[in-house]
Amino acid sequence: MQKTIKFIISIFFIFILVVFYLSLNRTSNYDTENLIGNKLEPIKLESFENNNFFTNENLKKNNYTLINFWASWCAPCRIEHPFLMELSKEKNLKILGVNFKDKKNNALNFLNNLGNPYYYLAKDELGKKSVSFGIYGIPESILINKELVVLKKFVGPLNLEDFNEIIKIINSL
Repeated sequence: MQKTIKFIISIFFIFILVVFYLSLNRTSNYDTENLIGNKLEPIKLESFENNNFFTNENLKKNNYTLINFWASWCAPCRIEHPFLMELSKEKNLKILGVNFKDKKNNALNFLNNLGNPYYYLAKDELGKKSVSFGIYGIPESILINKELVVLKKFVGPLNLEDFNEIIKIINSL
């Protein structure tokens, strides 16, 4: 009887270790390392201003697109906003803003007060579309080229170093 109990406990312990090992080695939706160098998955983001949708076809028209995930309630989004305003002046770059889990009036007030750097403006009211981009917090930004290849992902608010890196990339044609 005692040997049987020890055997069952051992099997259970081995089972737990195997499950733990497998869960550590599987890819997560939030793993963003594998995004860089890969083509953007097909997207369909609802326009912020009307009932239209943005798809990959919209993004192919630009040499470079910076997809920026933001919200009016996000304090770090205010920190990065001046960099986005400067980037919006670049001819080789269009910025797609994805408003994340926000109220429309609050987002509009944010843009009216600080300026609107976005060429395109989409919404992700529930935050579900952003997960497909590997977004797990905001602000985050993804730089893609005309072929929709992810060149760089920026986690957290854009800073001067990020700004300079984006300028270098988009002007290296």
